[in-house]
Amino acid sequence: MPPKAKFTRDQIIQAGLDIVRKNGMEALSARALGTELGSSARPIFTVFQNMEEVQDEVVKSAKLLYAGYVRKGLEQDLAFKGVGTQYILFAMQEPKLFQLLFMSEQEQAPPVIHVLSALDDNYKDILLSVQEGYHLLGDKAEQLYRHLWIYTHGIAVLCATNMCVFTPEEINSMMVQVFRGMLREIKQENNNGQEQQ
Repeated sequence: MPPKAKFTRDQIIQAGLDIVRKNGMEALSARALGTELGSSARPIFTVFQNMEEVQDEVVKSAKLLYAGYVRKGLEQDLAFKGVGTQYILFAMQEPKLFQLLFMSEQEQAPPVIHVLSALDDNYKDILLSVQEGYHLLGDKAEQLYRHLWIYTHGIAVLCATNMCVFTPEEINSMMVQVFRGMLREIKQENNNGQEQQ
């Protein structure tokens, strides 16, 4: 008869998430997990086959936590702006999880036009908020999303790495200025393209 699990799967995942929140993914080891649970590492392996399985579950939990931030942003009146603000807030409040999800080296870098769909499971919902909120279709909506994500990601990285601190007012002002400029440029390109047809 296999040994009875001392901890549930969820307890182990939560302990792993807590370790990563504090010290990053590189700190997540069987020993650290045992210490976090107030035990030896042995009980972990009555629930999980190996540490890679634990790490995968911790990443899934981090993605779920981030998805909550995205949902909160999408519920705002200006949904696309709300998502950008929540992205930065996630970086500020959960810097190690942000680094895990959005600053980890990729095995193969996708082309910039595919980076968002490869990086963010919430891509379709966010793109829809651009299309519906600003009446942009297809490539134009993706172009706006991509440009503003690059800008927002830069701010978020500065926050997540403690390079500098922004007030909510500064973040709002910077995002609005860049957004308005990009939207104006995209709509002007769109109008010029229609005139030439």
